[in-house]
Amino acid sequence: MRVTRPAPCSYIRGMVEQRLASDISSRPECHDDLASAGFRRVENWVYRPICSHCQACQPLRIPAGNGLNGDLILSRGDKRIIKKNRHITREILPNQATHDHFALFQKYLTSRHGDGQMADMDFDSYATMVETSPIDTVLVEYRDGDDVFGVILVDLQKDGVSLVYSFFDPEKSALSPGRFMILDCAAIAYQLSLPYVYLGYYIRDCNKMNYKAQFKRAEVFVHGNWQVLNGDDPLANA
Repeated sequence: MRVTRPAPCSYIRGMVEQRLASDISSRPECHDDLASAGFRRVENWVYRPICSHCQACQPLRIPAGNGLNGDLILSRGDKRIIKKNRHITREILPNQATHDHFALFQKYLTSRHGDGQMADMDFDSYATMVETSPIDTVLVEYRDGDDVFGVILVDLQKDGVSLVYSFFDPEKSALSPGRFMILDCAAIAYQLSLPYVYLGYYIRDCNKMNYKAQFKRAEVFVHGNWQVLNGDDPLANA
């Protein structure tokens, strides 16, 4: 394990972040235990924030299920989203980079994260992100007819699926593609008899990250334990 140098926070303006990180390429068997303790994977590395002045980043996971089976509870809005996307098809693919996925990736970043760290990624960098993994990793591809609707890079863990990175067609925003794909991954996890879907970090004061608290029975990793978010105020645990 090593501690990274202080750097501008990617999520909260004016803050500085540090991470505890480890290369697990020679020890892939360590990944699942580290993931269940709040670490996230990027290529061959796992990391978690260790900012002494801030504990805003909280690992978050939701139960597996499809609303009929499993522990996931669907809201009325979730049910409407699933109904609106009945025409979307899904295929689980090897984690191999393709140019049609990359084109959608660029379109998504330009629309949603044009000022982010990934905005200038070329195809080779994208391919490295997708294909470099010491563990079992797949791409979940969604299509609207012949067009790519969205893609998620997914790690398969012993206790769930971890959504490493997702992107979708911003022109399809009326269909709530991001939430739909998360709900569908909860159904995939249930089909695989895995109890959880790991969604990365929940940050109350970051609009790009606090939507995760809207999922019913979401859990955050706080003080070494997974805790259900407060049902009356989903932001209360942050």
